[in-house]
Amino acid sequence: MRNPRFLVVVPMSREAITGGSPGRGEELVVFDELGAGRGAIIGISEGGEAANAFWSERVPIDAYCACLLDRINV
Repeated sequence: MRNPRFLVVVPMSREAITGGSPGRGEELVVFDELGAGRGAIIGISEGGEAANAFWSERVPIDAYCACLLDRINV
């Protein structure tokens, strides 16, 4: 693991991504070991899949940072 940390992120709706709406979702606590920086666009895995990295422990996370995105084509 490289410098793991927890991030507070805000999911974006399709409308927010395409620029048609400022709509945003509720904040999530995300485990990140990829090194996402401020303003990065990331892909996440939510629910039980996010907690699998901590199999024997109980960790209060909402999601896992699965990838860093360079761009989104919609």
